[in-house]
Amino acid sequence: MDTAGKPGGFFITFEGPEGAGKSTQVHRLAATLADQGYTVWTTREPGGTRVGEMIRPILLGRQQARMAPWSEALLFTAARAQHVEEVIRPRLQRGELVLCDRYGDSTLAYQGYGRGLDLDTLRRLQFQATGGLQPGVTVLLNLPVETGLSRIPRTAQDRLDRETAAFHQRVRAGYQEMAAADPRRWREVDAAADENQVAQRILGLVYDALQQAGVRPVQRRSA
Repeated sequence: MDTAGKPGGFFITFEGPEGAGKSTQVHRLAATLADQGYTVWTTREPGGTRVGEMIRPILLGRQQARMAPWSEALLFTAARAQHVEEVIRPRLQRGELVLCDRYGDSTLAYQGYGRGLDLDTLRRLQFQATGGLQPGVTVLLNLPVETGLSRIPRTAQDRLDRETAAFHQRVRAGYQEMAAADPRRWREVDAAADENQVAQRILGLVYDALQQAGVRPVQRRSA
């Protein structure tokens, strides 16, 4: 798989059930890495581009009418194709670290394991849409479904948050299955722990991955 980028470029994605704290941990990691001299870009899916941000409320809006599973999968994938073309691949090719809150594994987890769409077809679709671009590391923030959903106020829940507990259990099980099948890429973290402990655990795992990949921060010039 293509993990795009010249020396210094590295793609890190965050995945997990609802309420796992992905957005918080993305920004905490980005701040720490930037302090260490890395050039870091944070982004999210669906979103990250004008097209993606227009698609986002269609997919996640609380007032959205029922959507066919394949319509849902194709809209997520369309936003991702634009995201890779416009933002992710160019920044990797400039040698940046790109941290993304959700990526193609979310479509496999939610529309594949959760909705029951054919996983092989979804994998082929993601490959075509992204040109085969895969993360160097995927952080799985894992926690019980009930714990995660309890962290989201009812007034803040989006269309997917409000799915059944059985749906969210299938999504979580899907993530665990994917992580077990590819331990080289996935790093699982207990997201039910204290936020600071989670951040330290992620930082250690990411530092190890960057070291193994030979990715170093930009050397700052002395005054």
